[in-house]
Amino acid sequence: MAKLVFFTVVVITICSVGVSVDDKCAACNAVAEELESQLLKEKPRNHLDLRNRLNSKGQREGKVIDYRMSDLRVVDLLDGLCDRMQDYTLQKVESKNSEWVKVESFDNLTNKQEAKAHANDISTYCGRLLEETEDELAEVIKNGSLKVGDARKVLCQTLSNHCSKSSETDSEDEDNDDDADEL
Repeated sequence: MAKLVFFTVVVITICSVGVSVDDKCAACNAVAEELESQLLKEKPRNHLDLRNRLNSKGQREGKVIDYRMSDLRVVDLLDGLCDRMQDYTLQKVESKNSEWVKVESFDNLTNKQEAKAHANDISTYCGRLLEETEDELAEVIKNGSLKVGDARKVLCQTLSNHCSKSSETDSEDEDNDDDADEL
């Protein structure tokens, strides 16, 4: 019995260390970016006709649901999201900072093993993030309040709290300052 408990503790420790993502805000932003790309790729769909029963008079009964407010849309948007995160890896931007970037091919990278390990880390992080926020995120999507451009704010600030509102505002201010310098 003691061996089983010890083994369980060791496995949990190894798993929790192995899939640790240091900058949860940056990782959340990468997941939100992928969700944004799914929103942009989304094609207009017809309403879902669930009137498949006939009443005693031979008329169809049931509901017609707007696709944009349906569970099917939620599944279409979120299904495979974490699998697509396997295309992301951590790349150093400056001497201290790193950001998650989507790569076309891991063959072009110098350290493939490390890049694939980072891809597995963010994919696992994505799974945990969606598990934590899935119900609330599904409601936001079905309400129609998740618009293109809002995924980072909704997912990373409002639902998961992995990014503080002030850090997001600061990074937007820095982006605006950079744009002003270019003019």
